[in-house]
Amino acid sequence: MSAQVLERPELKDADTGPEMFHYVRKEKIAESAVMGTFVVALCGEKFPVTKTPKPGSPVCPKCKEIYDSYRE
Repeated sequence: MSAQVLERPELKDADTGPEMFHYVRKEKIAESAVMGTFVVALCGEKFPVTKTPKPGSPVCPKCKEIYDSYRE
C-alpha cells in the first residue's frame, strides 16, 4: 500500500452514531464527489463523498489509528 497523503472526506450515513469523517485516498475524493462513485476508507467503510470536513470534525478512530501508523 502506498504511503501517499490522505484526506478526510465525509461519512457516516448510518443511524448508529454521530457523523464521522474518514481517511481516504486523496485522488479519489474529487471523482467520488463529481461522479458519485464510492470510496473506501482506511477502516474499510465504503461511501460516496458528499461533504467536506471542517476543522475539529470528528474522525473515525480506526482510520486515525491506521493513518498514524503510516506516519511513524
